[in-house]
Amino acid sequence: MATLPVPLHAWSTHQTVIGLPAPADKRTSLPVSNSTKSFWFTDADVRPVPHEGSEGPVTDGADICIIGSGITGVSAAYHLSRAFSGDNSLAASLGRPVKAVLFEAREFCSGATGTNGGHLTAHKFGEFRRWQKELGQEEAMRALEIEQYTVKELTRILKENGKEEYVDLTHGGRLMLMFSEQELTETKADYEAAKSAGADMTGVEWLSKEEVWRRYGAPYPAVLIPGNNLWPLKAVSVLYNLAQNSSANFSLNLHTRTPVTSISPIEASNAVANSPFPRRHTLTTPRGPVTCSYVLHATNAYASHLLPHLAGPNGIVPTRGQIIAVRASVPAKELSDVGGTGNEGFEYWFPRPVKSDAEETPLVIVGGGREVAKGFELYETDDSVINKDVGVALRAFLPATFPEKYDAEQDPEMEWTGIMGYTHSGDPFVGPVVDKGQRGDNPAYDGQFIAAGYAGHGMPRAFACAEAVVGMIVADIQGKMWSPPSWLPRGYLTQHKDASQTG
Repeated sequence: MATLPVPLHAWSTHQTVIGLPAPADKRTSLPVSNSTKSFWFTDADVRPVPHEGSEGPVTDGADICIIGSGITGVSAAYHLSRAFSGDNSLAASLGRPVKAVLFEAREFCSGATGTNGGHLTAHKFGEFRRWQKELGQEEAMRALEIEQYTVKELTRILKENGKEEYVDLTHGGRLMLMFSEQELTETKADYEAAKSAGADMTGVEWLSKEEVWRRYGAPYPAVLIPGNNLWPLKAVSVLYNLAQNSSANFSLNLHTRTPVTSISPIEASNAVANSPFPRRHTLTTPRGPVTCSYVLHATNAYASHLLPHLAGPNGIVPTRGQIIAVRASVPAKELSDVGGTGNEGFEYWFPRPVKSDAEETPLVIVGGGREVAKGFELYETDDSVINKDVGVALRAFLPATFPEKYDAEQDPEMEWTGIMGYTHSGDPFVGPVVDKGQRGDNPAYDGQFIAAGYAGHGMPRAFACAEAVVGMIVADIQGKMWSPPSWLPRGYLTQHKDASQTG
């Protein structure tokens, strides 16, 4: 058995490090302009084009401004389009469609979504005992339910619109390898706890190391759970186009290469006009100011640039992830289409579908390796940089894990980095912007909302979190009370966060 190139059982150390005081300059910068290029940007067949809306005048005022064009921001636009598509009375009273604008500092979907590993898999039982202990069984079940809901809805939308092949959606499952007896014992305990609580375990298959070796070529025990992979940039583009073309009652504009550098409140005497959309905020951009009624921060790792109270360990910590795309040394039929994770989820991989006869062996997306870097790449915001030590670990990981499937001398075809938003709890901030470091309400945040901080696990949660926060915005517009969906963990909500946290 080859020696793994990453240390085992590093998660507890990671949690200690993320809880330490932040660096002195802890407020997150804007995204760098010269980021590395991810594999997902190698296909030109994506609309909108990466730089759409980057030239010309910016939108002159908007009802709803969404900052960030990744899975959260575009999902929010999608949910808004659905909310207003049948609301003819509001459009009629306004004499125009409800107007939303997406702002992106760089190219369309160039943040964490456009640089991630392409997994769309819901937890079946992972971390269940921790959730159960810290939050209670009802919340632990919701933590599973929101992921199952997200995956179900996204795959439904792709199927109903005939986009499964376009986004390379595969359903091979996720193989969770156990590199130690400790990891195996803890994973089985989570499984039993979730099963006893009534979680659906359909499709879960435990495999001995002999079975894993025979089927997949790795000398470790594992559990196989249902799972999917896709082309994340293309999936987001599908949602964007559905939102933009949904209804005459809703309009959506996109401004890329247009960072929002600050948000300032409009005086109340001016803000009360134009109900139900009083212009309450002015967004400053290098291309000019834009006034807005509602603002949704879908900026994930970069949230504290505009919301300084979210800087530091009690907020959202920017964290650099690294990925390579490398060829397997065997044909697809010998590799299978199963993706996987290992080493407490730090490392992950999935084989890309083979698209032509000329492609003799599959390209495999491999990410992780942060545990070999000093400080786990926490508080790193520069995704123009490749970490050499992480790169060495990523190159060695699959050959060590699947010794007969990968060549240790094979160079990656691509390597890139991206910036994730981590929280100490692993849970995102969803809801109205609240600064609990201040006493009383801050009127500057009226009409501002956030959905961010997915701790590297946004694909199976962000779509649903965006739906929840859009529900809050729509309820506020209509003057109604908002009730959380049954699948939404209450601990995600900004107004339910522990008083020691900000958000």
